[in-house]
Amino acid sequence: MISADLHRDIRNRFMHTDSCPFTGERVFFENAGGALTLASVVERATELLGVPDNQGRDNPASHALVSIIEQGRADMRAFLGCAAGPVFIGESGTELLFRLVRTACLGAPAGGQVVGTTLEHPATASARRHWAAVAGRELINVPHNDATGGVTVDDYARYVTADTRVATIIQASPVTGIGVDVEAIAGLIRERSPDCYIVIDGIQHAAHGHVDIDAYGIDGYVISPYKVFSRHNYGIAWASDRLSELPHDQLYGTPPSQWELGTRDTSAYACWSEVVNYLDWLGASVAGDTGDRRRNIGQAADAIAAHEHALTEAMLHGTGNLPGLVDMEAVTVIGGVENPHREGLVCLTVDGQAAPDVVTHLNNEGVRTHTRKADHYSANVLTPLGLDAAVRVSMCHYNSVDEVAQFLDAMRPIARA
Repeated sequence: MISADLHRDIRNRFMHTDSCPFTGERVFFENAGGALTLASVVERATELLGVPDNQGRDNPASHALVSIIEQGRADMRAFLGCAAGPVFIGESGTELLFRLVRTACLGAPAGGQVVGTTLEHPATASARRHWAAVAGRELINVPHNDATGGVTVDDYARYVTADTRVATIIQASPVTGIGVDVEAIAGLIRERSPDCYIVIDGIQHAAHGHVDIDAYGIDGYVISPYKVFSRHNYGIAWASDRLSELPHDQLYGTPPSQWELGTRDTSAYACWSEVVNYLDWLGASVAGDTGDRRRNIGQAADAIAAHEHALTEAMLHGTGNLPGLVDMEAVTVIGGVENPHREGLVCLTVDGQAAPDVVTHLNNEGVRTHTRKADHYSANVLTPLGLDAAVRVSMCHYNSVDEVAQFLDAMRPIARA
């Protein structure tokens, strides 16, 4: 785990780590709904939102804004691990995934299939469904594994063919918390359909582990910065050069690499640079400064994954004299207990207890969690399990074992009831 001294420093860099501005002290285990925000992000956004100038003007303020944007794009590349292909900002992660999927579905050679899985968030699942129909392509939904809460290369292998034109992959489920081996799945797709356009939803994964676009061999990748310690109101995307050559929404006369529409918010780029500055610092702090921003980010990702694994193990198996979830007979953990692909998230049910009631009880005990209902966001995972709702407990590396203990203590009377 991250050392106690460093962990205190980490927590001090975030806003509202220990308390909610509306309800007071609480443990924040709702990170999959949006991570805590770095204080430096808030400060930088406040500083830049008041600047009246825009990019592309011949004045010092405009030149400074252009430099901030260029640094922001460089930091996107450092985080994403992409040497080529445009990186750009949009309205949100969902909006960007819709645009990438639409571009691929409308621009790929005629016929064939659009393939994705039943594990996916509606950001890709709805986009596939709509644009496959518009483009006159067969829509294929690869069933995920209900027992493990994930999807594997073997699952894709039963459905991907030489006629697969577009494929989507989710890198981690925001419902089950289970990660997916996108590199292996993309490799299978490339082997069977070399020209297939592959788009990845990295939104849930990005705060919990490595992102390495150049290793994946894909065509599109999207994250939502508010889930990676930044703020709302923008998303980040990468597109391959070949995907960018397809017709997509852009002003006439601009190059294929142009995906952004209108003047973007300079503070969004600056806020993303603050996230990368933080990860650069964290990687250097846990494993020594490599002198290379990308490598430091990788070291941070390793430390984050290890710390969150320890938190998850404590939640599942207990800490101190507190029993874990596995010792509470009424509790069922979605995706199974011994699942090596879990990324900082435990989704659970309690026999005889409605999920919203469990969340309310935990709230009353100062532990913030969330109800996932079998609605358009989560029914794809919960309905096959016969569930109308479940409790999502989502952690990040700034959370502590003491907070896990507080959660387990609050769960004991619920499980006994």
